Amino acid sequence: MNTPKQRNRDWSIEVTGSPRDALTDSSEDGWDWGSPLPAFPQTQQQQPPQPKSASVEAGDAEIQDHPGYFSGILDKATRSPFPDGVPHLSVAGYRRLYDENFGSLRGAHFIIHQHDHPIAGTHYDLRLQINETSSASWAIMYGLPGDPNSQRLMRNATETRVHCLWNHLIETASIHTGSLLIWDTGTYTVLERRSKHAPAEDPDSQQSDSSQESDASKLTEQEKLHRAFQDRKIRIRLHGTRLPHNYVLNLRLTTHEDAAGRAKAERKPTGRRRRRRPAIQQAKNFTPLAMTSSSDNNSDSSSSPQNNRDIGPSKRKKKTEEGEADEDAEGVLEPVEEAKADISAMEKELRELEDETVRRTNAYIGATNTINSVHQRKWYLSLDRQACGFDKKRRHGRVVWEKQDETTAEDDGTGRHRLRYPFYVKGSEVERSVVTGRQGADVLKDEGVVGFVPRKGWRAVLR
Repeated sequence: MNTPKQRNRDWSIEVTGSPRDALTDSSEDGWDWGSPLPAFPQTQQQQPPQPKSASVEAGDAEIQDHPGYFSGILDKATRSPFPDGVPHLSVAGYRRLYDENFGSLRGAHFIIHQHDHPIAGTHYDLRLQINETSSASWAIMYGLPGDPNSQRLMRNATETRVHCLWNHLIETASIHTGSLLIWDTGTYTVLERRSKHAPAEDPDSQQSDSSQESDASKLTEQEKLHRAFQDRKIRIRLHGTRLPHNYVLNLRLTTHEDAAGRAKAERKPTGRRRRRRPAIQQAKNFTPLAMTSSSDNNSDSSSSPQNNRDIGPSKRKKKTEEGEADEDAEGVLEPVEEAKADISAMEKELRELEDETVRRTNAYIGATNTINSVHQRKWYLSLDRQACGFDKKRRHGRVVWEKQDETTAEDDGTGRHRLRYPFYVKGSEVERSVVTGRQGADVLKDEGVVGFVPRKGWRAVLR
């Protein structure tokens, strides 16, 4: 008697016709097995969500193509139709302007950001390209001057951190940093600065003067800016979209402010322990927001990154041995819960090293401080009235500055509607972006920011 295994070996299958006939034979259900097999739906891999622009700006998220990423955001946010009478530079034109300067030793890009910060208030950040990938930055409380006869022609301009050049592309908002929009952008030219104490020109020395001018003409704008920066006297012409033609500024750093700024920068950051919560709040287990501030902040230093956290890695609190949150060296508004976040010891160490590197080099991660910028030095910014085309005249017993040529049109023929003298910077409730046409409130809305509380008391300089 055969076993089951033996019987299995005796099984056989008889196939009539060729194997191809078997494949092409139609089955009872009508399917033609000779036709191509159906394509089964493939499971699509879900793409990770695109990071928020505020996260990229803060250094919490990394991307590879900054121009492409921010150009896409600007393009979607551009108002259509664009607000009438507002200077306008298209997103494509802005991208082209940026690409022509980024990565170039001859690049001379500038940006003026309007920054409406909840603690620092509204201020304007002037950033000038200093190398292929970085820019030096000054925070100006009332914006750029536009009235040659203004009683507040001179403004304080505080040095902030050196930024990555891709920060020039940003328009973003968050509840902690407020809104940031592009007020103006373009290229700059550094002009030779002549001291008022210099002797009169000698006709016999024209040849030597011309040779000096020839040597200066061989320098790039970055090299000229570096030399002027070291001399603490910068005379610069801004070729923007909004500003009038032939707009020239003077930036000056006094010896006293230079010494004071360097001494402040050499101090080690000291944190103040925040006040204890009231007993009633402790009983209710209520966790308020912790607002840190620098020990040397004042009303006029609102434009410093210790208050405004312009661009760069997120600032995080540390804990003392008693469990209380110390003041962060950069001074920003953050929830106490972030200090209690469950992060690894390695991540904590990396964050501390990153913040220490930013403080030591005065440059955010990815930027290079090749100009020897010093954090929080106070410069003085003013309108160069003569270079802007104004003459000094006496009218009714007082000296006034009048424009030499009054034929400058409001529209330069490109539809940009440039500003005309005198002009005044009127703040976040009035000013619009030259790229997207948005106001600060529009940027907050587009970024989904809810509950932002601006600082009150900011007033434009209108005289």
